[in-house]
Amino acid sequence: MNIKILTPEYVVFEGEVNSVLLPGKNGEFHIMKNHAGIVSSLVGGKVKLYANSINEAFAKNFTKENEKDSVFSYPIKSGVIEFNHDKGIILCE
Repeated sequence: MNIKILTPEYVVFEGEVNSVLLPGKNGEFHIMKNHAGIVSSLVGGKVKLYANSINEAFAKNFTKENEKDSVFSYPIKSGVIEFNHDKGIILCE
């Protein structure tokens, strides 16, 4: 699935991931391949990308959460996600 993370200043990430864990208002939620379409607001926390690797151009924006698993996190203050047909756009600050 393809995820794009945007802030008002720059593109944080754009590429293929296995899944993404997001900080929602009612708790964290996980979006995986073939997930139903969703639009949701996000609160402060970490967006966690589960991917085999991240393009070097975007790697500087992320912290690797765990050496064993390929989990990369990016802190946000708030935002919104729109996900449909295995494509997601996360607008955040």
